[in-house]
Amino acid sequence: MFELLGGKMFGCECFCWRKHTDHQYPLPQPQPFFLPSPIPEWPLGQGFGTGKINLGELEVVKITEFERVWSCSLLRGKAEGVTFYKPVGIPDGFFCLGYYCQPNDQPLRGYVLAARERVASSTEVYCDYDSDTDFPALRKPVNYSLIWSTDCGSGCGFFWLPNPPLGYKAMGILVTDTQDEPDVEEVRCVREDLTETCEIMDTILATDANTFQVWTTRPCKRGMFCKGISVGTFFCCTYFISENQELEIACLKNLDPSLHAMPNLDQIHAVIKHYGATVFFHPKEDCMPSSVQWFFKNGALLYKDGKVNGEPIDYLGSNLPSGGTNDGAFWIDLPRDDNARKNVRNGNLESAELYVHVKPALGGTFTDIVMWIFCPFNGPANLKIGLMNIQMNKIGQHVGDWEHFTLRISNFTGELWQVYFSQHSGGEWVDAFNLEFIEGNKPIVYSSKHGHASFPHPGIYLQGSDKLGIGIRNDTARSNYFVDSSTRYQIVAAEYLGGVVTEPCWLQYMREWGPTIVYDSRSELDKIISLLPLFVRFSVENIFDLFPTELYGEEGPTGPKEKDNWVGDERS
Repeated sequence: MFELLGGKMFGCECFCWRKHTDHQYPLPQPQPFFLPSPIPEWPLGQGFGTGKINLGELEVVKITEFERVWSCSLLRGKAEGVTFYKPVGIPDGFFCLGYYCQPNDQPLRGYVLAARERVASSTEVYCDYDSDTDFPALRKPVNYSLIWSTDCGSGCGFFWLPNPPLGYKAMGILVTDTQDEPDVEEVRCVREDLTETCEIMDTILATDANTFQVWTTRPCKRGMFCKGISVGTFFCCTYFISENQELEIACLKNLDPSLHAMPNLDQIHAVIKHYGATVFFHPKEDCMPSSVQWFFKNGALLYKDGKVNGEPIDYLGSNLPSGGTNDGAFWIDLPRDDNARKNVRNGNLESAELYVHVKPALGGTFTDIVMWIFCPFNGPANLKIGLMNIQMNKIGQHVGDWEHFTLRISNFTGELWQVYFSQHSGGEWVDAFNLEFIEGNKPIVYSSKHGHASFPHPGIYLQGSDKLGIGIRNDTARSNYFVDSSTRYQIVAAEYLGGVVTEPCWLQYMREWGPTIVYDSRSELDKIISLLPLFVRFSVENIFDLFPTELYGEEGPTGPKEKDNWVGDERS
């Protein structure tokens, strides 16, 4: 434990955690994390899995070997504390850009990038800017500013911001355990035109009253066509950070249009074979997935605005309208015949496969393997109010449910870094050390009953208020119903490969995969609310207002290409 003291030092606010002896209250030190199985040797390609990535004028490597500088624990915070690290083992010719930190209650699995200047060949073209060649890509800082300090003494920490030369940007913060200013040789700053702006992300450390805070960072602009690259460093300050406020550090920028570190088609297949997740469906699931072709072959109909009868859809989807926007002119529905309708509504697990979109992430330093799964029908929701569970009749059900999860792969090594679990209108990134695995390095994805949202572990997830115990239940469990995406998949898009992948006809259908529901969904909720005790009615009404509109089935869902994450980053 530490005792928090206030004070002034070097003209800045500073505090000290007075540390008891280590043998009384030792802080746990994170241990390195390793995937369950070794990473295979990938098929031959260009830069994927080679350990280095060209960014144009810069070449970067990922450093995962660290030397502990300083650890601390908050007076009223997690007892495990946080640790700040200096990257070590940097290859000759490369330079440190900043330090790393993380909480002690998770395995050590971070990274920071180290960089060196490249010399392009006479035939190489990579710049999309006007640069003055008299200015090198990397330069030493002029000096450092002390951001925050724990005062002098044993076990104290000092946080330093590199002051870059004019026209350059600092990439990260340095930490020392003495009050001596770091040497300018310790780190390099990057020429401003080789950088992008970054923003704060997760809070790692915060003092009482938030007088000092530490965050992870990420590029402000993220997505398939964005060039910003996370350096892996952290940001800290003693002042309030507003939304969209430019930080005093930046991230890197990839100016190599070839994206040479992205995997080729053979490497993509190898990555999916090695990391393809097994998707488990609930043992009581009665709205199973199917292939898109099975859906079309078994009677799905295309409706056009103004026409009473629907048109059968060709098994390839070749008669679906291509391109355009979701203007309400077309939609898909189940067959009209009751038996055929029930059959399609139940889905067909044997035909189900994952539809894969491969795209660059974080400036081409990562590859996102986005795996889409199609269910012909989304079942009604299960409402939880305290100890009561109420199965809805209509709310939550709709035709044509598209869900996805995303494997984020490091292009430096080909290592699975994170998995994104899409959950209705949002989702979450989960680090590899918090995943469940099956058959080596294949993660497990649990699909919720009726809603098909993705989760990393079995259990009951409440969409609403955990505190009040009110919301929509997402029940997940392992069962005999599953799809192994490492073998049952189809690559439907990889734009960066330039036409190597032929996109299926149905992928170009930008309208709704289900009809607009015209019933008044709120009336069903009002009937439930009227039966509740008065003291919970107001809370329930407020929670219902927070539910996403797609839960009420007011509009038919659109396909993968109409989703924000097709081009953009995942919501998190």
